Amino acid sequence: MTVERSSLLDRCTFPPAGTPVRCGVSGGADSSALLILAVAAGCEVTAVHVDHGLRPGSDRESEVVARTAARFGAGFEAHRVKVEPGPNLEARARVARAGVLGHGALVGHTADDQAETLLLALLRGAGPAGLAGADPSCRPILALRRAETHELCRAEGIEVVDDPSNRDPAFRRNRIRHELLPLLDDIAERDVAGVLARSAALFGEVAGVLDELASAVDPRCAAELAIAPRPVAAHAIRTWVMSETGTSHPPDSAVIDRVLAVATGRHRACELPGGWRLSRHQGRLRLHVPGSVSG
Repeated sequence: MTVERSSLLDRCTFPPAGTPVRCGVSGGADSSALLILAVAAGCEVTAVHVDHGLRPGSDRESEVVARTAARFGAGFEAHRVKVEPGPNLEARARVARAGVLGHGALVGHTADDQAETLLLALLRGAGPAGLAGADPSCRPILALRRAETHELCRAEGIEVVDDPSNRDPAFRRNRIRHELLPLLDDIAERDVAGVLARSAALFGEVAGVLDELASAVDPRCAAELAIAPRPVAAHAIRTWVMSETGTSHPPDSAVIDRVLAVATGRHRACELPGGWRLSRHQGRLRLHVPGSVSG
């Protein structure tokens, strides 16, 4: 193991040596570094490439990943999924990829990704759970910087895939990466991405405390929501609504206000995103699926 890999591994959170892991590897520098470091950590690695078929030549990228996996002694799987062009393309592609990778698979997100995720959450008006960014449990290189993954790949002399969609300003994350973060660096006269990544970790600690407190509150009970501190009630509501509706984005503050207005008796019912409706009957809150008849 080289000195470079050793210094990076000290900041990673891979499972114990000998643990079988599936790593999502697109062929870019971040996911390639994930593969290299997972092997260096002693894990039994299978590199999984998912081709969304969204651009010409994407099918050949699996060959790049296969060569990298073979060089470092990892297993390899190639999968192809179909994602139709249209709204929310990035989100739908992520869902399709996650379905192939399966629960617990490792992905190569860095501190820079975490900073971008926090800024996206701020733009959505997210609460502490959203501002905590991505779940660190399946992101073992989250403390590394994007520049470090690129340098590792250069030092190892491996081929990496350049995804042109990462520069497409049609995607909000790309504008944050290429426009907003450099501007913030200039204004703050410091490396803002590192600061934001640390802030996300702090929000994660806050969200953990709220998880514990909110678990004692029944979000279907209007009386319990009415007497709980608003941050705790809001967290309980967000967890419940996300679980019941299957949405990946927590309700924003405006939605929480509407739910609490029903819980405290100021309104009998309210509308929620996605066509869902919430009503109150005999002190209990109920969510109604879109298109259903509710009283």
